[in-house]
Amino acid sequence: MKPWDVAVVGEIYADHVFGGFPAWPAPGEEVFAERYLRELGGGSVNTACGLSRLGRRVRLVGLIGDADFDWFESRLSEFGVEMGGIRLGAEGTGITVSLSTPEDRSFFTYRGANRGLDDLLDVQAVVADLAAARHVHFAMPLSRELATRVLPPLKHAGCTTSLDVGFSPEWLRDPANDATCRDVDVFLPNAKEAALLVGSDDPTAYIDWARRQGVATAVLKAGAQGAWLADAAVIHLPAPVVEAVDTTGAGDAFDAGFIDALLDGDPLIGRVERACVCGALCATAPGALQSLPHPPQLRTLRERTYGP
Repeated sequence: MKPWDVAVVGEIYADHVFGGFPAWPAPGEEVFAERYLRELGGGSVNTACGLSRLGRRVRLVGLIGDADFDWFESRLSEFGVEMGGIRLGAEGTGITVSLSTPEDRSFFTYRGANRGLDDLLDVQAVVADLAAARHVHFAMPLSRELATRVLPPLKHAGCTTSLDVGFSPEWLRDPANDATCRDVDVFLPNAKEAALLVGSDDPTAYIDWARRQGVATAVLKAGAQGAWLADAAVIHLPAPVVEAVDTTGAGDAFDAGFIDALLDGDPLIGRVERACVCGALCATAPGALQSLPHPPQLRTLRERTYGP
C-alpha cells in the first residue's frame, strides 16, 4: 500500500484577496474593497487541502520562501497537510493579488520561489516522492521537456496522473504540449484555457479536439455554467446553485473533487458531479480554503443537485 493517496505538485503562493468592489476601476482611479484576506494559495495548495479535507492522505510538493515557513506549517496543519514535501527556494514565496467578484476574478502574480520548480522536479528523490502516491496531480504548466522525464517513471510506478496548467497562454498555444495532454490520464482546463488551446470558446470544440488528440479523459470546467465532459456522448452537467461570494480557487476545488471520486472508482459523470459540488461550495466564502467542503456537505449538496 502506498503511503499517499495523492501527491500534488505545483506552484505555491501567498494570496492577497480583495473583494466587494462597487465597480472596476478605470486607469488612474481608486476603488475600495469591502473584504480582504491573506491566505495560502496556488492551485497545488488549494487542491491538496481540498483532498485532505475529503479524507485523502496528501503529499504537497513545491517551493516557498524561508520567511513564510512557520505560517505555511501552521495553516496547512489545520487541513492535515504536512510540510515534508515542501522545500525552501532561492527566492521569497510567490505572491498573487486576487481581485475577486462573485462572477469572476483577475490576478496579479509574482512567481518568486516557483521559478525553481522545474529544477526541483529534475531531482530523482523528488520524483520518487511523487511515485509513492496512487495519483499525482500537476498544478502547473508542465513543460514538454520536463514531462518526458517525469511522467514515464510515474506511470511505471503505477500512478495515475492529472494536469491543470492554469492560465498559461504560452503553454496552451504551443502544439508541442498536445502530447503531454495525451500522456496524462486527466486534463482539466477551464473555459478560458480551453479556448486558448483550441481557438474557440465553444465547449464542444474542446471536446472534439480532445477526442482527436486521444486525451484519455476530457473535462472542461465552466464555473457557474457547470462542466462539459465526453463520455459515450458529449454531456453538459449544470453547476449546483449556491450563493457565490468569491470564486478564487473554485477550479482547484473542482480538481480535488474529481480526483477524490476517481480514487473511489466512480464513473466519469460521478467524478464530474463531485467536482462541480466541490467547486461550488468553495465559492461560498472569501479565499480558496475557508469553504472547502467536508464529506457531509459534499454529499448533501450532491444529492440535492443531482439526486442520490
